[in-house]
Amino acid sequence: MRILVLLGLLVAPAALAAPPEIKLKDGPARDLVKASCSTCHSLDYIQMNSVFLDRKAWDASVTKMVKAFGAPVKPEDVPRIVDYLVQNYGKADAPPAATGK
Repeated sequence: MRILVLLGLLVAPAALAAPPEIKLKDGPARDLVKASCSTCHSLDYIQMNSVFLDRKAWDASVTKMVKAFGAPVKPEDVPRIVDYLVQNYGKADAPPAATGK
């Protein structure tokens, strides 16, 4: 019995510890992104998806969050949010086509 109590005392602080805070990269509109996105989900969602999403996909994702899930984002803020996500967490877009010059 004493062993169980001792184990409980050792494990309890770790179980009660808060998860680490997700810090977004610094940049224009970071606070807007943090406030807008964290109302519905954890900010680690941004980091987890960043390896997959280019500008077109980030735009589609933000649009889906607003239109399908009702994210509280003003229409005029959507381009700023998408720009921030692309610049800081976007997969590189395909390079522009060569002009032959």
